[in-house]
Amino acid sequence: MENEVLRQLEARKSVRVFTDEPVTAEERSAIVHAAFMAPTAGNQQLYTILDITDPALRGRMADLCDHQPMIAAAPLCLVFLADCRRWLEAYRMAGAAPRDPGAGDLLLAAADACIAAQNAVTAAESMGIGSCYIGDVLENAEAMRAALHLPACVVPAAMVIFGRPTEQQKRRPKPARFPEEAIVFENVYPDPDPSALRAGFAARAAANGRTEDLDAGLRAFCARKYDSDFSREMTRSAEVYLADFQKR
Repeated sequence: MENEVLRQLEARKSVRVFTDEPVTAEERSAIVHAAFMAPTAGNQQLYTILDITDPALRGRMADLCDHQPMIAAAPLCLVFLADCRRWLEAYRMAGAAPRDPGAGDLLLAAADACIAAQNAVTAAESMGIGSCYIGDVLENAEAMRAALHLPACVVPAAMVIFGRPTEQQKRRPKPARFPEEAIVFENVYPDPDPSALRAGFAARAAANGRTEDLDAGLRAFCARKYDSDFSREMTRSAEVYLADFQKR
C-alpha cells in the first residue's frame, strides 16, 4: 500500500546539515499546531514546548548536548518537556490537595511529549523541512535545568532541530531498519535466543551494506554508544530528574 503520508514516513531521515533558508513564521506555526494535534493522555497535553531563539542559549545547548554545533546553527530548535507541574499547580490553584507526582506520571508525560514531537517532525517533513532528534538534551541535568530554568517535575523529553536539508543530506541514504519478524510478535514477548538475535541483526546489517563481522560490529557499537561516556552521563542525569518522582 502507498499514499503520500506513507511515502513521506518512508523517506524521512535525520537531517544534521541545513541550508541558510529560514523556517518561516507560518511554517513554525504549522509545526507547533501539528504537535498540539497529537494524541495526548486525557487531552491534558502533559508537555511544554520551548522555542530556543536566543543565540547564546542555543550555543549553551549545543555545548551541553555533546558539543553539537548543528544545534546552534539550525533555523528552528524546539525542546519538548515532560511537564508534570502545570496540572499539579492548576489542581492546587483550584483548592484540591493532589498527591505528589510519581514515576507513572513522568512516563505518561514523556510519552505525551514525544508523541507531540513526532507530529511536529511529520508536519515539517510534509513541508520539505528536515529534522533531527537530539536525545542528548537529557544529559547534564543540573546545567540543563539552570539553562532552561526547569523546576522540579519538569524533564526534557526530546529536543528537535529543524531546517531545510542540503543537497548532500537529501542524497544521503536512509539507514535500513530491522526486518518486521525481528520486531513484531503476536500477543506476548518472546525473549530472543541467540540465533534469533543474530538473524535480526544480520538482516539489518546486510540491508545497510555492512560486511564486517557481526560480533565485532556489535562490540564496537556497544563501546561507541551503550558504554560511552555520554550514555553513562545520560543515565546519571535521568536519575537526577527521577529523584523528583520518588516516594516522599
